[in-house]
Amino acid sequence: MVMSDVWLLIVLFDVIMKKYYKLPIVAAVALSLTLSSCIGSFSLFNKVKAWNETVSDKKWVNEVVFVAFWILPVYELTGIADLLVMNSIEFWSGDNPVDENVVDVDGKHAHYRIETNRDGYTITNLTTGDVTRLNFDAEGKTWSVMHDGELVPFLTWVDNEHVAVPDADGSWRVMSRADTGYYAMGR
Repeated sequence: MVMSDVWLLIVLFDVIMKKYYKLPIVAAVALSLTLSSCIGSFSLFNKVKAWNETVSDKKWVNEVVFVAFWILPVYELTGIADLLVMNSIEFWSGDNPVDENVVDVDGKHAHYRIETNRDGYTITNLTTGDVTRLNFDAEGKTWSVMHDGELVPFLTWVDNEHVAVPDADGSWRVMSRADTGYYAMGR
């Protein structure tokens, strides 16, 4: 490369920067305004990574899968999907669609499906078909169960050490954590 070629590259770079210098600034300002406080939980990426950590009991196998997922761009694609789609949904709606989980559990007398979502659980007895809905109201710190289409509260957090539960006569009873680790009832 001769000196005239270097000079030409410097001049071209200078012309391009003078002509397009506003584009990166405008893009940065636009992104900062539209994506502010939208870091998100990166649930999809973290689920893939968590699965990767359980592939094998041998660390070297997990490492091979880890490296392969970077080469194949599995991690890159899940990260971009989280960044552009899932985290935006989480920011605007308050919940990430990837966070919702479904787990099947074998009980002693029945088989259950437990669905987790942003405000509680839906427990389906797969043996009988009965469905129980548990809702958590974060503002009121109250757990409720759906009964005949109506939410019936059954536990309210008073503070970190006390909960209020309904009594048989319809009043609410406060329960506190005892030193032994059990709950003691008091009025």
